[in-house]
Amino acid sequence: MKQNDSCFESVAVVLPSLNPDHRFKAVAGGLIEAGFRHIVVVDDGSDEAHKHWFDELRSVPVCHVLVHEVNKGKGRALKDAFSYVHEKLPQLRGVVTIDGDGQHLLGDIIACGERMLAEGDKVVMGCRDFSHPDVPPRSVAGNRFTAAMFRLCYGIRITDTQTGLRAIPSQYLERFAEIEGERFEYETNMLLQMKRMGIAFVEQPIETVYDKEEYSSHYNALRDSWRIFKVMAKFLLSSGAAFLIDTAIFYALMKVFGLRWGAFAPTIALVIARVISSFVNFNMNKNLVFRSKADYKRAMLRYYILCVVQLAVNAALTNGLVALAGKAAGHPISAGLATLIQIVVMTALFFISYPIQREWVFAEKK
Repeated sequence: MKQNDSCFESVAVVLPSLNPDHRFKAVAGGLIEAGFRHIVVVDDGSDEAHKHWFDELRSVPVCHVLVHEVNKGKGRALKDAFSYVHEKLPQLRGVVTIDGDGQHLLGDIIACGERMLAEGDKVVMGCRDFSHPDVPPRSVAGNRFTAAMFRLCYGIRITDTQTGLRAIPSQYLERFAEIEGERFEYETNMLLQMKRMGIAFVEQPIETVYDKEEYSSHYNALRDSWRIFKVMAKFLLSSGAAFLIDTAIFYALMKVFGLRWGAFAPTIALVIARVISSFVNFNMNKNLVFRSKADYKRAMLRYYILCVVQLAVNAALTNGLVALAGKAAGHPISAGLATLIQIVVMTALFFISYPIQREWVFAEKK
């Protein structure tokens, strides 16, 4: 078909692998037989017992075999393949990344490639159905956790966060090759950077394939889940540090000056604490969390506009709740209880202010 011919001629299939087995040969053979004209295979430091799988492909004209002398990780393998296509095959319109264990069916690979050609400027994510009974529990749990974190922390709604089947237009390859991450965390970083770069994606439903008897993966659940979570943890670290600074200063001021300042004590303590913690939070968010290249003054102006609004809401809620608690108790409440009320209010406002910072304060010009 003419439609498939465009995919075979214009799209390179990227296949990274470490110590492959017979399934790797079946996958590569299927791509060759189907008619793909460019297959970029990366030997990511395989041992001598597994080198023959790659040696067999060197004599195939459509295969480009890249070699890492030592294992460098899936992220590095993908980035090296992207750089290779960008530099050596500039005539191509994009790539499709796949795994070599047979999880990605030929029809789905072609569908993702064709969808990318049709969309033009969007990355295509091949997404599995995790309600399928054959999906391993660790994959279900891991995907649900990361999907929830993506939605909560980054505003990214994606069904399959761990999919290795992705079709990427050629205009993004150079930038994708510069994204941080050498191992499995790279694929998570890719999604986050796509958000920052303003690169949209679409989901392409694919078959869910797992071999229960021979299922193997170089994904170590504990080690690599932590690598992925570390990326997400940066987004919470800054707010946590500011929260501790804010809460400590608020408590200290209420403890020392609470009775002297009377009814205005919560407001005064809140303002002083917020001035200090907000400056720390702004710089951490810009440099550590979002790594934003937005203009410093512009970002700071937007940040403090948000802070003023948030402070007013925070002060009103805190004062109101402290007054209600004091009225109910029949006497001024303790510094500890006032601080607890402040913690509850700050936590609630965090979930509102955070996406505003992400989407408006530190947004870069596309």
